[in-house]
Amino acid sequence: MPSSRPWAAVAVAALALSGCASPPPAAPPGEHAPQVTVAEPGSARGARGEVTLCGIRDTGVFENLTQEFNARGGGLSARYVEIGQDTDSTRAQALQRLEGGSSECDLYLTDVTWTSEWATQGWLLDHSRLTERHRDELMPSTLETVRYAGRDWGVPFYINAGLLFYRADRVPPPTTWREVYAQAGQDRSKRVQMQAKRYEGLTANFLELLYSAGGSVIDDSGRVTVDSPQTRAVLRLMAQGMDSGAIDRACLSYDEDYARRAYESGAAGYLRQWPSAHKLISETSAGPVTRAAALPAFDEGSRPAAVLGGWNLAIAAKSDNPGAAVALIDYATSAEFQKKMVLRTAQAPVFAALYDDPEVRAELPFIPQLKESLLHAKPRPRSPVYAQVSRAIYDNAYEVISGQTDVESGVRELAADVESAQETF
Repeated sequence: MPSSRPWAAVAVAALALSGCASPPPAAPPGEHAPQVTVAEPGSARGARGEVTLCGIRDTGVFENLTQEFNARGGGLSARYVEIGQDTDSTRAQALQRLEGGSSECDLYLTDVTWTSEWATQGWLLDHSRLTERHRDELMPSTLETVRYAGRDWGVPFYINAGLLFYRADRVPPPTTWREVYAQAGQDRSKRVQMQAKRYEGLTANFLELLYSAGGSVIDDSGRVTVDSPQTRAVLRLMAQGMDSGAIDRACLSYDEDYARRAYESGAAGYLRQWPSAHKLISETSAGPVTRAAALPAFDEGSRPAAVLGGWNLAIAAKSDNPGAAVALIDYATSAEFQKKMVLRTAQAPVFAALYDDPEVRAELPFIPQLKESLLHAKPRPRSPVYAQVSRAIYDNAYEVISGQTDVESGVRELAADVESAQETF
């Protein structure tokens, strides 16, 4: 995009002045980010020109967003640029632009796990004033995905949390994870399908159980806390589930698509999955007997927990047109567009009232269960080196549940690897 637009210069100057007007809120111990320009809600007024949003392969959400935003006129237009086909390739392409100081992308679609890293590098504007005006309208847990060092580094766009799908003709509704595994171990038709290959999906599956058991990986001070009784209990349950057949051993090579297809084929009673699987399952023979439940508690003495997924919108510090970027965020997070998005694509909205909207509930019957999961959801470990932390989790969890190492050794190695990852920052 050209960088000589006079309105862009005015917007940047206004944002810079507002950024100097007030210091950032106090950060939790161990979280540090540089002082940066603050994005002002009022900068959208009078903004003109083009805004470029960069992100992952479009499944229709962003074509709809840009077309409808452009139809509003007012001297503003938006375009969407696919810079990757999946999360990893999108991140790699984004980092190439950010590290090179490119101004091609005014706005990035950011995975919820990127916030800490991008904040510490100073690649984004401070979005705290943008989120503040919508705070009462958003699902509370969504704001956790943009917060780091006491400030917000994006605006939630769509969110995700896992569900437990189950065949009502074979197994009862889930009560606790221990009970699920007990039911699943009775025969092969009742077993669990999950994501257990060496990748981010296994990290999410592990964290869902760990959070419910009361455990954590890193605390607010940056201290590694994963060497704990809770971690041992979770890995022991998962390893025993694999040994007993409660978990399909083929899951060691499964991502989301493979796990869903195995469930659809009739090879299981339970499926841990993201909500987007609902429509696909409903079109198979498993559909009529499949129900969705919020993720259960670990055992009778614990509380349910889920892990937050989804994507946020974040204005680049090098944006040539931050005012237009604010205007696009305003439309993307409006009740009007959020409702269209969830009805068209089943992407979970961040606008809280939509979870009780009659039309949305009629179209997406799992919405009440998803709302319950989201109310109990937590972010993944906050770390500027989250990619390395996640790798430490899924590598060591895989070693334990596949039977290649014992629980005690696996926990010690997991803690050591997370410590090493943290020390690289």
